[in-house]
Amino acid sequence: MGLYTCGLTVYNYAHIGNLRSYIFEDILRRTLQFNKYKVKHVMNITDVGHLTSDADVGEDKMLLAALKENKSIRAVADFYTKVFKEDLKKLNILQPEVWCKATDHIKEQIEMIKILEKKGYTYFKGGNVYFDTSTVDDYGKLSQLNLEAEAQARVEKDKNKRNPHDFVLWFTKSKFQDQEMKWDSPWGKGYPGWHIECSAMATKYLGKQFDLHCGGIDHIPVHHTNEIAQSEAANGKKPWVKYWLHNEFLVLSQGEKMSKSKENFITLSTLIEKGLDPLDYRYFCLGTHYRKPLMFSSEALEGAKSSRKKLVLKVTELARTGKASPSKQKKYLQIFTKEINDDLNTAKALAVLWDVLKDEKLSDKDKHSLILKFDEIFGLELHKAKKEKITIPEEVEKLAQLRLLARINKDWKKADELREKIKELGYVVGDTKEGYEISKA
Repeated sequence: MGLYTCGLTVYNYAHIGNLRSYIFEDILRRTLQFNKYKVKHVMNITDVGHLTSDADVGEDKMLLAALKENKSIRAVADFYTKVFKEDLKKLNILQPEVWCKATDHIKEQIEMIKILEKKGYTYFKGGNVYFDTSTVDDYGKLSQLNLEAEAQARVEKDKNKRNPHDFVLWFTKSKFQDQEMKWDSPWGKGYPGWHIECSAMATKYLGKQFDLHCGGIDHIPVHHTNEIAQSEAANGKKPWVKYWLHNEFLVLSQGEKMSKSKENFITLSTLIEKGLDPLDYRYFCLGTHYRKPLMFSSEALEGAKSSRKKLVLKVTELARTGKASPSKQKKYLQIFTKEINDDLNTAKALAVLWDVLKDEKLSDKDKHSLILKFDEIFGLELHKAKKEKITIPEEVEKLAQLRLLARINKDWKKADELREKIKELGYVVGDTKEGYEISKA
């Protein structure tokens, strides 16, 4: 099964809104593998051609970053690519089988443009090669564009375009005369537009038709719409991609999306500096369906941190003993599979995990087995959960012994009072078959 996911334009750090996309795509890949599909995952790195507007207007993102940081574009791209890959690793996101950089595939992009030119889908004007969207009958089918309304909404005009929705395949002339990265081509020395890279690279690694293509909802009206138009024009009229999946934005309390252009973004490093584990953020994302906006707040994130900590603690407390019951495991596995296979409903699937932990009829062995199976999708690294070795202060130990004695004597009021005293000292006492167990609060 072929899976293509739009990677980062490496002119800045990935913010946690970007990273929500990659967590969703990781859940998708894990779910496919959970269902025994063999997945070939391809992700691109955009290091050339992406302007501040997706529609061929604005300034060059890579060039702006290079000027701001007083570095070469290549140095900027290499630095942010490295940090991006480190962020994915910290979030326990599976690495794609194929990483492909736009600048490593200029030849493939030129070849696809030549095919489009030969088939009559392009025109050359003002020094640039354009894709003529009027030659495609179903242009905009993915987003169901109202072409006339969309055309009127575009304020910045390109006098070279025959139609407002036409887009650049190859630049030889632009307002960026100091563009650092340029290549020879049949149309002159220049560089590719943004959209052509994904079409060329996805086709190279996954073929002229493949199964799944993912990205954020902001890619639908322009980037993915243009990918479809040029790819199906070049590769034949059959559908290029069978299924498209898009995730909603991470939104701030004011209702606006997190964005680098607005400089209102938070990086994974910022969360780590605030004492959060990257997996706390992953857990936070699991609580909301990928096609719904995810409201960000410090309080919600702290809640996710607390819930994950509680989950890890409960997993470490499982004795992993007792008689296994395949029939009981099968029942929960079927429920879990039904929920996660229902358009990746991670929130409901997560609820199944907590139901397993609460089920007193399940042995610890069954619970542990099921939870590790579920975590093949959740990716919370619960198989690494280990009971924390702590030194219990003598005072806390004495209070716990007194509480146990009170419970034996059925003096529940005193037992509760002692439990609160233990809690005030920063510890939690839990009841076990052998007596009690103490952990840090």
